[in-house]
This record gives sequence, structure tokens and C-alpha cells, in this order.
Amino acid sequence: MIRIEKATKKFMGATVLDSVSVTFLPGDKVALMGPNGAGKTTLVRSVLGFYRLDGGEIEVFGNSPYQKRTAVLERIAFIPQTPPPIKLSVKELCEYISKSSGVEVERIAAEADRMDLDLKGNGDKPFFKLSGGMKQKLLIAIALSRKSDIFIFDEPTANLDPKARERFYALLKELNPESIAVYITHRIEELGDLVNRTVYMDLGKITEDRRIA
Repeated sequence: MIRIEKATKKFMGATVLDSVSVTFLPGDKVALMGPNGAGKTTLVRSVLGFYRLDGGEIEVFGNSPYQKRTAVLERIAFIPQTPPPIKLSVKELCEYISKSSGVEVERIAAEADRMDLDLKGNGDKPFFKLSGGMKQKLLIAIALSRKSDIFIFDEPTANLDPKARERFYALLKELNPESIAVYITHRIEELGDLVNRTVYMDLGKITEDRRIA
């Protein structure tokens, strides 16, 4: 599970997370919502160990994301809102992911195919030169190929056309029911029955946490 207790984070003196406490349990499929600047991305990036808290603590299946980051990241698949400027070719990136996470390149290719992305045909292209939609499809394929315990999606459909969004949401229905999925989204209506819990944030605080019957 993910346990967040009184998490506080400041940037340049501004409080971005204000003593946030929340727990995500196996089986939780969460829509994490709120206006821009509410602290949503900072919260999930703290779970990933990208940021060190100024106060409070986070545990992912009993491990600190800061002290045991490798162990934590082995159990998490993450899709960022903005694809990173990776200079590796598509083929090199997939081979790196395969070696670092143990996922076969063929599995990534199969997931990419289901997202209507020709991995082999684009293998020699640098990742950073792909279109926004192609980058997002590849990141989705990598994430879904890992069969992780936790999935964190930060506006994953931002660069996808309607058809690709539909494919993506169909694939999400195949996630392990016992996995934890957290979706940072402004499109709650598109998630439909994919979520069983909604969490709203504003000004660095959780203002509502509601389970959907």
C-alpha cells in the first residue's frame, strides 16, 4: 500500500503540500483531481522519490521512496504528463527498459501494437523526435508491459487523439484488480467505471476523499 502521513513540501518558501495524509490500498483505483497548482503532481512525485519531503513521511509497501528508491520503483509503473527529452532511439530505449526492469522487448512491442504504435517501424527514430502522441503511446506501452503493483498516470491522455484515448481506457480495464492505480486527471467523465475512489486537492491539501459505490 501507499501510506502518506502529514506530507509537507515547500518550494521557494511556498507550501505546495500542506500536511497531506492519505492511504491507498490494494484495489484502489483513484482519480486524483484538483485545479492546477493544487499539489497533485508534487504528491505523486514524492511517492516516486523525486522529491524529499520537508516534513511527514511516505511509505510504499513499507519502504521509504528516498531510502529505498530502487525497491519502490520496481513496484511502480509511471506515465508522466510531459514525456522526458530522451535522446535514445526507440529501439535503444526499449532495450534499456528491458535490461533495467526485466520486461521483454517483445512484451513492450505487443502493448505498443495494441496502442496502434509500430515499434519496429519507428525503432531507429530518436524518442525526443517522435510526435507527442507517439511518445505517449510508447510510455503507455512500457508502463502496461511491466504488470506492476502500482500504476501512476499523470494526465496520460493529454497528447492522445480520441481513438487512442479509447484504446488506452480499454487496456486499463485489464489491470490487476488488486493493483493500485492513481490517475491525475481533469477528465473524470472519461474514466467512468475505471475508478472506485475520488480524491480532490486544493492549495496543497486534500479537500475531499470519497469512495464510489
